[in-house]
Amino acid sequence: MSDDEKYLRRAIELAGEARASGNPPFGSLLVGPDGRILAEDRNTTITDRDISAHPEQKLARWAARELDPETAAGTTMYTSCQPCGMCTGALARSGLGRVVFALSGEQLESLKEPTAPVVAKPVPQEGPFLFEEARVPVEGYYR
Repeated sequence: MSDDEKYLRRAIELAGEARASGNPPFGSLLVGPDGRILAEDRNTTITDRDISAHPEQKLARWAARELDPETAAGTTMYTSCQPCGMCTGALARSGLGRVVFALSGEQLESLKEPTAPVVAKPVPQEGPFLFEEARVPVEGYYR
């Protein structure tokens, strides 16, 4: 068994723990460059009443806060399911090295009943507006 498989199996165990506690069945762990598990978490969106309490999101925030950039770049996140758009954005900003997932988003959708409620629907967005005013606090920040 490869290390990737070993860590993915742990992520799947965490997903089972999440489901057993009344939450959606998703789990993740973060493995350091030396192969040591640095942190692990499970989905707690229901029990925490927090729509952002996905394990990937929580671990990405933890890594950004607790790890130096070099260590973060050497880490691998193992997760039971492919990260959603929200988590993908957090991962991109966290500086983590890579993500390995067990179940793709497409595979997840195939496991849902056709009558299952839609978890996330797009919210209409409008803009851009007021460029001259909105650019004032931003201009020069990213230099």
